[in-house]
Amino acid sequence: MPVKNRLAELHDEITAWRRDLHENPEILFEVHRTAGVVAGKLREFGCDEVVEGIGRTGVVGVIRGRESGSGKVVGLRADMDALPIHEQTGLEYASKTPGAMHACGHDGHTAMLLGAAKYLSETRNFDGTVVVIFQPAEEGGGGGRFMCEDDMMERFGIQEVYGMHNWPGVPVGQFAIRPGAFFAATDQFEITVTGVGGHAAKPHQATDPLVTSAHVVTALQSIVSRNSDPDDQMVVSVTSIESSSKAFNVIPAHVTLRGTMRTMSKANRALGEERIKAVATGTAATFGCEGAVRWIPGYPAMVNHEEQTAFAADVAEAVSGACDRDAPITMGGEDFSYMLEERPGAYILVGNGDTADVHNPAYNFNDDAIPAGCSWWAEIVERRMPVG
Repeated sequence: MPVKNRLAELHDEITAWRRDLHENPEILFEVHRTAGVVAGKLREFGCDEVVEGIGRTGVVGVIRGRESGSGKVVGLRADMDALPIHEQTGLEYASKTPGAMHACGHDGHTAMLLGAAKYLSETRNFDGTVVVIFQPAEEGGGGGRFMCEDDMMERFGIQEVYGMHNWPGVPVGQFAIRPGAFFAATDQFEITVTGVGGHAAKPHQATDPLVTSAHVVTALQSIVSRNSDPDDQMVVSVTSIESSSKAFNVIPAHVTLRGTMRTMSKANRALGEERIKAVATGTAATFGCEGAVRWIPGYPAMVNHEEQTAFAADVAEAVSGACDRDAPITMGGEDFSYMLEERPGAYILVGNGDTADVHNPAYNFNDDAIPAGCSWWAEIVERRMPVG
């Protein structure tokens, strides 16, 4: 079963939706125009129920099949928000909002799920109910968590849930997936090192938190190399060092370090937090300073369920003829993890081709991926809930 003919016919229309969304990006939960466009189209398609305001600004549409004896309910999720990046593509439909850009392809995800919703509303060739989920604030806001905390799964009776993301480097329209941990947990930390400031020419009269901070940065790298199991991936990155002084001849009294930790397992996540706190405070004390750590929990690791992953890969192979079932793990984060903690399901990558990477000001979603992406979502429903 290759790309569905009806979705191939809708390609130009769906592309127009995508480019309109690209031109009008919105960030985090402030996706009011986008959510309005989505809700309006779902009603236009004839969805049986359209609910706005789930997870603050999320939208949910319900489509009932021509039969309902199976009692099955499958959820399909797309994200809607953009990034705080100034676009540098030069496209005729480039962002009209300074400092905001669809640099991760969520415009494409939303458009593809709208295309699938239109097709499923027209055909209703399934036995059960499909719930289409349009989520805000994937890019750091935890919109998936907010939608789950609004009892979305229970309210709509969702039993399984599936998501998709475009992926530069994978051939256009082909797919990649893996069972188990796929995307990393994304925690952040802020370390404040406090010493005694002074004149740069008299360091012996100060307790230098900047030199201490340099040792903290180096010591933190030992967590990955000496505490973490090499088979259980972990990344610890210090990404910012800021002192309380900007002068050339002043030893500061305070230095703040900021960074992120990425892990794939709950055990390593707990180990990493404990060791970062211990190493930072202990190293600071060794040099006569005080170290304080503020821990900022992020998304949990996104873990695909075994059976649903195999099913999703089978569907992908049917649609495109190619699916990598052992895709490399990524240390990036994805808040679809919250939905997979509540329900079994799977998250798949669809190829964006040889394009700039996501989160790059030169990135653009590849519209040639639309028919395959729409067809995958539609076929998930028709195969999971077959008529008769």
